[in-house]
Amino acid sequence: MSEVKLSNVPTMNIGRIVADLTEVYAAVINRSLPIRSVPAVMLWGPPGVGKSQAIRQLARGIEEQTGKRTVVSDVRLLLFNPIDLRGIPTANADKTLAVWLKPRIFQMDESDEVVNILFLDELSAAPQSVQAAAYQITLDRVVGEHKLPENCIVIAAGNRTTDKSVAFKMPKALANRVMHIDVEGSFRSWKEWAIAHGINGKVTGFLSFRNDYLMGFDAANDDLAFATPRSWEMVSNLLNNVSDDVDKMYHMIAGIVGCGVAVEFRTWAKIYSQLPDLKDIFDGKNPKMPQGTDALYALVSSMVAYAREHKEDMARIGNSIEYACKMPPDFAAVLMKDYMYIEKGYRNKLMCVPEFSKWLRTKGRLLNGSV
Repeated sequence: MSEVKLSNVPTMNIGRIVADLTEVYAAVINRSLPIRSVPAVMLWGPPGVGKSQAIRQLARGIEEQTGKRTVVSDVRLLLFNPIDLRGIPTANADKTLAVWLKPRIFQMDESDEVVNILFLDELSAAPQSVQAAAYQITLDRVVGEHKLPENCIVIAAGNRTTDKSVAFKMPKALANRVMHIDVEGSFRSWKEWAIAHGINGKVTGFLSFRNDYLMGFDAANDDLAFATPRSWEMVSNLLNNVSDDVDKMYHMIAGIVGCGVAVEFRTWAKIYSQLPDLKDIFDGKNPKMPQGTDALYALVSSMVAYAREHKEDMARIGNSIEYACKMPPDFAAVLMKDYMYIEKGYRNKLMCVPEFSKWLRTKGRLLNGSV
């Protein structure tokens, strides 16, 4: 069987995938059309690019646009064999026929107030015997005598065979039953998600300075530790939950993203000790503005993290925007855009802040060019 080629399928970042699929599914659900009218989706991409995260964002988007509770069933097909999908055979009541006990993945709420998402992760890593059992799920929405409810969306994901991960070639018969999307890493899309979800400011600041370190996966390289959106989230969890001291966490960070990247991250993080006091900035005390590109990136990320923690104190947010007017215009534009990522609809709150409205009137044109 020949390998499925990705050269003729669309390449999209996570933000675009979530936005487009949310629009499609919400339109179908709100019009009471059959969900099965949208083909099952197959997300292709390297390890750690954010495929699983995209499904969780999609679920929240569908909830917001339909008002229905969305439940994700995450099935790791690498751990399954064909009988796990069909169920366990047993005798019927009078012991004349074999019947199949329904697998847990088919135990879904079928009520009209719920949307189910069956996420078949690591599909390409599953042996072809398991992929064959997925044929019926993706097209007919059944396995044997078990049927998916009408309110169920089917999405699959997997690594490409060229990624040097565990991956089997997808049979053409299965490939022709799904809608294929090649997932690419996008710093801008990731940063929007990272700010809204509280990713540590040192991580977002460093990656704003070095966008190329967001996705360090290279199929030709045998390194075990490398940078991906997933691994940076792990680094953030260490810094947020254990210690914000990068020196102290260095060896653990190196074990996640690799020594080379970790050394640069540790060196860059020392800049934070030279930054002005954030409380002074937000209190309107107007401390001295740091110099240097790396320091300004660090300052922006620190201000965004602080603003997220005090997002309802609009007077202090206004003080920080007034202070930002002393920054080089491009950095001020980055800060304003990042503030709008703090939560959905936060731009509307910012519009009520005089300092933000003034900046938008006089320098808002810079937003289109900000990174």
